[in-house]
Amino acid sequence: MAAITLERWERGLVAERTTDRAVLRAFLERDRLFSAYAICDLDDREFPRTRWGVARSGDEVIAVVAEYEGPTPQPLFLLGRPDGLTAILGSVVRPWLAYAAVLPEQLSAIERRYHVQPGPVMIRMWTDRSAFVPRGMAGLDVGIARLGGSDAPDLNRLYHLGFGAWLPPQQIRDGVYYGIRVRGQLVAAAGTHVVSPSSRLAVVGNVLTDPAFRGRGYATAVTSAVTAELLGFCDHVVLNVRADNPPALAAYRRLGYTEHIRFEERLVRRLGTPWSEFFDALRRRFRDTSKEPTPR
Repeated sequence: MAAITLERWERGLVAERTTDRAVLRAFLERDRLFSAYAICDLDDREFPRTRWGVARSGDEVIAVVAEYEGPTPQPLFLLGRPDGLTAILGSVVRPWLAYAAVLPEQLSAIERRYHVQPGPVMIRMWTDRSAFVPRGMAGLDVGIARLGGSDAPDLNRLYHLGFGAWLPPQQIRDGVYYGIRVRGQLVAAAGTHVVSPSSRLAVVGNVLTDPAFRGRGYATAVTSAVTAELLGFCDHVVLNVRADNPPALAAYRRLGYTEHIRFEERLVRRLGTPWSEFFDALRRRFRDTSKEPTPR
């Protein structure tokens, strides 16, 4: 095991940084659907952009924390025993600002190290080939097309209307994106956050319809197209949706997605950092843009 940082904690816990993907995968596969992002990040393309910590009690791995590197704040994924998570966050993986995805019963582990902002309750949904119910554009006068890197300007214009995401052409080429155009204008799209052919797992996201074209089933149709292609080489496809968005939940259920687990998605700031004003401004922006659009 490649351990870069090692620290011993009370009750015999050991927290350490690691690059041992076999150890990480074995732990994450205990809850494959909740750990989908982290499992996909074990692929060669994504792994160099991540930092990992594990906690052990004796020879047993009891917790894993994954941080995706890049401009702050970046995603932080936590899974395992709260005492192990607290140990990892103590000195091994310790971003000063992050978006944390964590189960409700593990929030206390973060609160010992971080100021935790209120955030939405999220639902992880999933489907597979046996459950998926494709829904196309029957009865509608528009078509669905696969998007590529050259579509990045139009895709980013569309996303600017909703949640302000920006995607480089390479991310579109590496993922699976479908869109609908009306008179040449891209008015609806869906795509992927991360895809792992080796793990046969993918995460759907970036689903949005131009407000002027909602209520026509466009978002459901492009999500269906993305899911259908992914299930050609993946065993499981997952997505996230806010628990307070019943229309979106209903739309995904019609496609055969089922609720797996509810979790917390929180913006967190490390206790004792001198960035309060910046953090407060970021919190306001997060509050304004975090609600995902409703698929229709």
